Amino acid sequence: MGARAGVPCAVVGATGYVGFELTRLLLRHPRLAPPLLLTRESGGNGAGDLAEVFPHVSGNGSLRLEPFAWEKLAARGVELLFLATPPETARAWLPEARRRGLRVIDLSAAWRLRTPAYRAAYNFADADPAAAEAIEQQAVYGLPELARERLRGAQVVANPGCYPTSVILALAPLLGAGLVDTERGIVADSKSGVTGAGKQATPETHFVEVASNFRAYSVFTHRHTGEILEQLGLAPAELVFTTHLLPIPRGILSTIYVHLQRRLAAGEVEQCLRGFYAGCPFVRVFAPPRLPEIQYSLNTNYCDIGFALDEGGTRLVLVSCLDNLLKGAAGQAVQNLNLVYGWDEKEGLA
Repeated sequence: MGARAGVPCAVVGATGYVGFELTRLLLRHPRLAPPLLLTRESGGNGAGDLAEVFPHVSGNGSLRLEPFAWEKLAARGVELLFLATPPETARAWLPEARRRGLRVIDLSAAWRLRTPAYRAAYNFADADPAAAEAIEQQAVYGLPELARERLRGAQVVANPGCYPTSVILALAPLLGAGLVDTERGIVADSKSGVTGAGKQATPETHFVEVASNFRAYSVFTHRHTGEILEQLGLAPAELVFTTHLLPIPRGILSTIYVHLQRRLAAGEVEQCLRGFYAGCPFVRVFAPPRLPEIQYSLNTNYCDIGFALDEGGTRLVLVSCLDNLLKGAAGQAVQNLNLVYGWDEKEGLA
């Protein structure tokens, strides 16, 4: 591709599903230079062309993959680093990135959690605990609809998880208004396509195991549970979060069951949701009886939220849908990028 003026940036992990979606979005962003694409391998390993891994981008010129080196970032004048890596890698690399003055948007779970009990699910072993603690205090949890002002000028953005995005966005307006009876418990029943498990194949994600099948997994042990609890201010006893694997490539649908503090009319619930997300371009609220479906948000940066209220007006079912690779990952990272730099939130996404 020809040279283009703009913010110089780099992506580590462009060969993964999320990294590729991110690269595709950054290549068309009007305010960025074409990103430097790096693999996690150092030295002479990992070089090649992205089109060899994803032929989708053939014909767009050479999208060269280069092995990672800090010196390479400095030589190219990179000021913004996207990490689409496993959380252990992001946890180890980010202190050095900050020492070098790089702004970082991390798409892993490395810096999302501040509560030690929730972070313990990842078993991080920090080489420099003091540096890690400093970054934890600096990192902004990048859910734009809840953190828009904190994101402006942020140096470290912890991009949210895909499941938590779907659950948090559905519940935040009602919890914020004090309408949910949390003592009676909340059940979040979430289903994801197979790309949510990443590109590395496992016995559970092979085609023969996924096709014509539907299963629950990590019941009471899913690592994203703490992220939801922390962001919504819930106690562990107030939420049951269960994840399921759908036999589709991408997309998330979360069905969330709550009891209300008082009897509500459907119009009150709808107004609560619409009022909370007024001015949020990537949240769409559906009026009853229509409910979101994965096909509506697929390949977009939208989170769609709908609901159904029982006749008594005290039991509510919320349905939230998004594309796990876009609003649940790469698209949200670009939305965060725009807010960090003070640009239009929709740039490169609309």
